[in-house]
Amino acid sequence: MTRYDGDAERTFAALAPARGREFAQTWWGRAWLRALEDTALDSAQLKTGRRLARAAAVGAVSVRPGRLTAVVQGRDGTAHRADVLLETLTPGQWDSFLGMAVERAGHVAALLDREMPPHLVEDAAAAGVELLPGLGDLEPECDCGTWDHCGHTAALCYQAARLLDQDPFLLLLMRGRDEAAVLDALQARGGALAADRSGPEGVDAAEAYAAGGILPPLPGLPGLPDEPGVPPSLDTETPPAPGIDPGALEFLAARTAVEAHRRLAEALTEQPATDRESTVAQDAVRLAAGTPSRVVADRLAEGSGRGREGLAAAVLAWRHGGAAALSVLDEEWRVEGEALARARAALDSAWEADERPELRARRNRWTVVGAPIQLRLGRDGRWWPYRRERGRWLPAGGAAQDPATALTSARPTADDGAVPG
Repeated sequence: MTRYDGDAERTFAALAPARGREFAQTWWGRAWLRALEDTALDSAQLKTGRRLARAAAVGAVSVRPGRLTAVVQGRDGTAHRADVLLETLTPGQWDSFLGMAVERAGHVAALLDREMPPHLVEDAAAAGVELLPGLGDLEPECDCGTWDHCGHTAALCYQAARLLDQDPFLLLLMRGRDEAAVLDALQARGGALAADRSGPEGVDAAEAYAAGGILPPLPGLPGLPDEPGVPPSLDTETPPAPGIDPGALEFLAARTAVEAHRRLAEALTEQPATDRESTVAQDAVRLAAGTPSRVVADRLAEGSGRGREGLAAAVLAWRHGGAAALSVLDEEWRVEGEALARARAALDSAWEADERPELRARRNRWTVVGAPIQLRLGRDGRWWPYRRERGRWLPAGGAAQDPATALTSARPTADDGAVPG
């Protein structure tokens, strides 16, 4: 395992009990938990870990390159030191990641907003850098002597998901570098990138307008340029206003040009007709999720064929899990064979015998008898919580590998707000 010899470390006080809520609210927090839940060989240990985490049995959590550490109180009251190891990035991988990030406007801004958009992780993977842990990447160490994930290391992972929700820079710290080191490196690279940009000057708009005359016909659409355009130069004769950093502005302008080039390349990429139809259907929901305008939302509702309430439900699903959550909302399918066996095994192991709710199954949907809550099984084996409100089944949270965790987020809480309509 590659180690990083830096001194960076952050310590977080013990978190309050997590009763009545999901451990991970963000897609990257849920991806972290999938790496745990898909790897652990003993589902009973995961169940113990969730109980310990919900009961605030995890003490202060130390986060440093390659390792998480905390003292966890077991169910018998015995304290155990639990560690979870994650391989750090090599210098070459860091170089690839930083080079990718500085070429993609918006990635750094998203991190500074404590967000980790999916395309950041995808672009990093395309550069050969896996940011999120995968199967078997979260290596457990505990003084209780269990060789696989025990309840103590599982509890630490569940609490770590809550911390990652709040600050995805912690993932980069575990991968080897803290926030300050990452931002310093990006700023240095961005300044060098902006300084290297050069190209011909454009035509002044006022001169072109003053020339008048008969305008020629519009040319055809141009092809994709070989490289991003060059942003306009800043006025170097006039001193900048107080607090304005010209170098930073040039850096942001250069990165914006790079991102515009990338998005144009994506828009011009040929797709099969079925993929285009699927993308258009998803885009209607994605656009509705980002517009505050009722007029625009109504047009999207009509154009998508969903209607106002249907589009509101789709937007809710999108916010919980993007395209995957939208598929679960729209698709009802028969669970058979191996998928049904895995689903039944997951339901059997999720609760103690005296705690399991009574469930009524219909295709890929399990409804709690006597309660307006439901679990829906996605084709990837994850469980999605739903809650019945005003006669409609609406998404109530993100996906979980464990049905008990998913069902917890479907139960109404005092903090629940109104469902968008």
